[in-house]
Amino acid sequence: MNKKENKSKRNKKPWPTKDAMQQVYEKNLWGSSTSDFYSGDGSYRSEIVAPYVEALVKFLNAFESPVSVCDLGCGDFNVGKELVKYTKNYIAVDIVPELIERNKQEFKLADLEFQCLDIAVDELPIANCAIVRQVLQHISNDEIKQVVAKLSSYDYVIVTEHVPEGDFVPNIDIISGQGTRLKKQSGINLLLPPFNFKMLEESVLLSVIDKNGLIVTTLYRCK
Repeated sequence: MNKKENKSKRNKKPWPTKDAMQQVYEKNLWGSSTSDFYSGDGSYRSEIVAPYVEALVKFLNAFESPVSVCDLGCGDFNVGKELVKYTKNYIAVDIVPELIERNKQEFKLADLEFQCLDIAVDELPIANCAIVRQVLQHISNDEIKQVVAKLSSYDYVIVTEHVPEGDFVPNIDIISGQGTRLKKQSGINLLLPPFNFKMLEESVLLSVIDKNGLIVTTLYRCK
């Protein structure tokens, strides 16, 4: 690669996140299935999905009365659809308008609502609990900081992230899109800089071993 190409690569401007995520689905960058929209193997592999759903159902059933849930980055809703009946109401959010419209047609459940929002920029729906499942790992540090600033409005926040196994340097920045920090041997830790998420209590609900590392689901109590 010559100097001109190197400079061009360094100066490459990132796409808007919405455009990047639309391309993911249009070009099946997370794999493909019989569906027009596919959120990747992590939303379909039983060894990942089954224990996650079990852990979330256990958490949701621990309340005397059902709680409201906001799913920030719901994707194709293959996972979220398993949780709706355990909640008071469920608001599922994604940045891709075509995906949200497809979900509205595909999943017509009581107390379920879909909204097209950019969780970094837009005001987030009101709920008792926010779920952020393998979403932050795909977006830049600046966008994560914008999201984190809003998460403390929820009583509980459940975050799932794909991280390297063993020691790693957390929170290395990336351009928002298909990839994750795993390619840089990094992963998200919301409690460390530059995010410094303020919460009252932290507990790990689930950790699943994957060929590329660990898929860790953490519960934060904020109020």
